[in-house]
Amino acid sequence: MTRVLVIRFSSIGDIVLTTPVIRALKSQLEGEVELHYLTKASFAPILENNPYVDRLWTMTDSLDEVVEELADIDFDYLIDLHRNLRTSVVKRKVKGLYFTFDKLNWKKYLWVNFGINKLPDVHIVDRYMDAIRAFSTQDDGQGLDYFIPEDVQVDLQVFSLSPQGYVAWVIGAAHEGKRFSAAKVTGIVDRLKIPVVLLGGKADVDMAEEIMRSTQAHVVNMVGRTTLHESAWLLRESQVVVTPDTGMMHIAAAWKKRIISLWGCTVPEFGMYPYRPGEGSVMLQPRDKSKRPCSKLGNRCKYPVNCIESIEDDEVVRVLKSES
Repeated sequence: MTRVLVIRFSSIGDIVLTTPVIRALKSQLEGEVELHYLTKASFAPILENNPYVDRLWTMTDSLDEVVEELADIDFDYLIDLHRNLRTSVVKRKVKGLYFTFDKLNWKKYLWVNFGINKLPDVHIVDRYMDAIRAFSTQDDGQGLDYFIPEDVQVDLQVFSLSPQGYVAWVIGAAHEGKRFSAAKVTGIVDRLKIPVVLLGGKADVDMAEEIMRSTQAHVVNMVGRTTLHESAWLLRESQVVVTPDTGMMHIAAAWKKRIISLWGCTVPEFGMYPYRPGEGSVMLQPRDKSKRPCSKLGNRCKYPVNCIESIEDDEVVRVLKSES
């Protein structure tokens, strides 16, 4: 039996983007494969129902306890898809031949700070797969995975909604440079003839309430009211997904949804655009913003007003109405 430990501590999108690697290792290595995955406890739900993961290991604040347990296991291979100080500790203390993903952060730094783009035109999923090329694994063409428990669902009828009959709009992002303002979202949804479901975390509650106070449209506020699996279910049942550069975007891609992705301070060329989404997906970006990318994470903008705000409302409405 071959034992493999895959390591990616965070975040939602990054972990979802590792799922083709998990599937390839479990399905394509010769003989029986026992696949372990190490991540932060807060992100465990992303993988807890993944049939390709045999054992899920989690860490909270300290890595020491879980590393001590892992050190007692004879792993054949360690696949480091995070490459940071913590993963170096794991690789030093846990037995196994290791393979490491190249993050190319210095190339992102060059582009953000000096306008020099040396990044390869390769999606990060394919770069993750490069980390295991020594195993002669092949891209199976199935894209990303996201699995939810069978009993997870939201009663759409309570909100006068029907499956495939609404827009799922992810309003939140880790940084302001990656999302529309409440006023901009309101201005767009008020022009749509299809219901809209707002999705986001607890940090986005105030923004959602501001939208609800202003909108005249059929908008359902689910922000901060759903689990990750329930949000994923709502993405799956939607007609189309509108989302900034966030983890929910990648979950929507796993469902093969039509995605309208919104880009501001970060750029698709970083390699983290929707991976094999549904037909008709569109990436909307600001025009005439030659200073982009503004920052690696979207936490800083090079313009007086966040550049994502310059994506024209008319353009968003047009691509949404072309579907609905």
